Amino acid sequence: MSTVLFTKENGVGYISLNRPEKYNSYNRDMALALQGYLDECEKDDEIRCIYLTGEGKGFCSGQDLSEATNPTPEEFGQIVEENYNPTILRLRNIEKPVIAAVNGVAAGAGANIALACDIVVATASASFIQAFSKIGLIPDSGGTYMLPRLVGMQRAAALTMTGDKVMAADAVAMGMIYKCFADETFKEESRKMAENLAQMPTKGIGLTKRLLNQSYSNDLNQQLAAEKTTQMEAGSTYDFREGVQAFLEKRKPVFKGC
Repeated sequence: MSTVLFTKENGVGYISLNRPEKYNSYNRDMALALQGYLDECEKDDEIRCIYLTGEGKGFCSGQDLSEATNPTPEEFGQIVEENYNPTILRLRNIEKPVIAAVNGVAAGAGANIALACDIVVATASASFIQAFSKIGLIPDSGGTYMLPRLVGMQRAAALTMTGDKVMAADAVAMGMIYKCFADETFKEESRKMAENLAQMPTKGIGLTKRLLNQSYSNDLNQQLAAEKTTQMEAGSTYDFREGVQAFLEKRKPVFKGC
């Protein structure tokens, strides 16, 4: 059975982690499969939004500890370097919108994989847990990078040190995620969001994502200069011309993502 499922529909690449009997705990096979599908989504011009979720009752419960029962420091490093870091970098660097549709528990690395996506939505019953401290580890998969930027240093310190569970509504309130939906309507609402994004100006959204990434390291002068350069690139796209023409003609634009 494949550890990751993939389908393409209405401009959306749907990726689903598929170890439901283990709450989609992350192992090497899953890591390599996910990275492969992310590469496929990046290269496929027909895919204009990526939707990442989990099968069954969980999004991802983090590392499958059966693969790391007694690793050496070097083996720990290899797991992080090969399984997690490339996944996070792909999620951040693909210049297409990526939605994490968190359908249940997102724990440890599973929580941080979700938080590395552009937009995180969740079921009302979903929860986020920085579970690393429970077994004496540190938050990896970009957790120490993304979480303080989302919720502030004080909350990030508390959540990573205590390992407290955060329910979806509280995650929305503290700015950790974007929205939560009722469990009954979650799939419909989250997929509708993905399909709407797939009809938007993909190139412009990708350039926006690039600038958001750069804002983490740029000062204001550098960011303003980057905005100028990138706006020139956006202004040369088909979708910009279509957007302006549609506005002038008082009709709905038909974007092509280029």
